[in-house]
Amino acid sequence: MGRYARKKQHKGDKPMKKKTKTKRKTKDLDQIHADLIPEMSSKLLNQEVDFDKPGAAQHYCLHCAKYFINEDAMKTHFKSKPHKRRIKDLQIEPYTLEEAERAAGMGSYVQPNYVPISTQTLKTSMDEDGD
Repeated sequence: MGRYARKKQHKGDKPMKKKTKTKRKTKDLDQIHADLIPEMSSKLLNQEVDFDKPGAAQHYCLHCAKYFINEDAMKTHFKSKPHKRRIKDLQIEPYTLEEAERAAGMGSYVQPNYVPISTQTLKTSMDEDGD
């Protein structure tokens, strides 16, 4: 190959980083904490059928903000490392304005509290039938 072909082929990994950075963007932890409020979580777990979303929006993981094709895929996701990592990250209380001010030097450090978070329960066909 000539010099021109080599130079033309080499772009580094900048275009790849740019694509993946926005492609895999999920909700931030504070947004997920807002979704875990009982009123909001019941809306997200009992969504209407939407054929534009995977699994017609019937299989949704609250903690990871992801839709799944079926219940089996969701069960395997609950056992996966990224889900467990997200659960661990969600156990730390989200930042508040007061904490940001303390970090800026307007107060003393207070250790963040831990919030008990566990994996959501799956709704099965028996739950829907009422048996």
